[in-house]
Amino acid sequence: MSGAMQTIRARPAGPAPRAVRDPLVAGLVVLCLVAAAALLAAPPTPYLVNALGQLAAFAILAVSLDLVWGYLGILSLGHGLFFAIGGYVCAMHLLAHGASVTGVLPDFVQFMGWKTLPTYWAGLDLAAYAFVLALALAGLVAFVFGLASFRSRVNGVYFSIISQALVYVAMLLMYRNDTGLGGNNGMTGFPLLFGWPMGSPRVGTGLAVAALLTLAAVLAGTRLLVGGAVGRRMLACRDDEIRLRTLGYSTTRLKLGIWCLSAMIAALAGILYVPQVGIINPRVLAPDLSIEIAVWVAVGGLGRLGGAVIGAVLVNGLKFWLSAAMPEAWPFILSGLVLLVVLVLPNGLLDLAALRPRPIWLRRGR
Repeated sequence: MSGAMQTIRARPAGPAPRAVRDPLVAGLVVLCLVAAAALLAAPPTPYLVNALGQLAAFAILAVSLDLVWGYLGILSLGHGLFFAIGGYVCAMHLLAHGASVTGVLPDFVQFMGWKTLPTYWAGLDLAAYAFVLALALAGLVAFVFGLASFRSRVNGVYFSIISQALVYVAMLLMYRNDTGLGGNNGMTGFPLLFGWPMGSPRVGTGLAVAALLTLAAVLAGTRLLVGGAVGRRMLACRDDEIRLRTLGYSTTRLKLGIWCLSAMIAALAGILYVPQVGIINPRVLAPDLSIEIAVWVAVGGLGRLGGAVIGAVLVNGLKFWLSAAMPEAWPFILSGLVLLVVLVLPNGLLDLAALRPRPIWLRRGR
């Protein structure tokens, strides 16, 4: 699968951004704002509200990968690690906050026979501290890994393999019960969110609205970034890093900065995702999730932030439907999507415009 992803990376990722303005991104931002307002005005069924919130979180995750893959040419098959960091820290906060209010320790703590929460959980009952910790921890892990890789000129398929190995090692670590993070069963049973009982309609709507607003902010912010001078240097680094380095630019610093930013955006997606599904376990660190993230971006179109959102929504919407209708068919359909993108649509769904039949006078060059 990683070889197929590298094949996509080798194809052109589309033209450079013409300006900061992007009709697709602008339309998606407006759509997110309208959807958030509609949810507040007249929320639909809880299932639909939850699905919209999860799709928004996945879209944020896809944007984080497109930032480094589409604009820097760095294919990460380990972005699930940063997603999991945000999710695990959020789960720790929810359980610590619940324990401080109710006085009841989490189930996995009682199972281990511990009388209190582990020492390194100190302060996690405070939402602001947990939020900053999640982003800082994801950024720190990304910095250490990125610095070692980029300074050693690790690129291409080798970087992809190493990043996937990193997330696999993290998964094996999280399966241990003595980590104080729930072990193989993970963490669940979150009682409260900012004092409100989890599972209530208001909390579900609030989480979905928060995810949609965050997606709009992430889209607008990253569009400003890639549409300016930094974005032009990112594209130059993707297309010819050696030439950019020869001109005196520090490509290591550029790649490291964007890589850390991408990791923190992925952690933000994890923070928004876990309260909506009510559980996190080591399966979120499975390599297949990180590969799926790459599929979302590839389906939507590399180097187009709006395309990453569309790909994430379409693929996960299809997955939600098939998981209920034909759960055994999903792996085959996912593999088919990869083959379709590699062989027919190297630039994702945006290539569909090129497949439209042209008028006769255009075919003959008139």
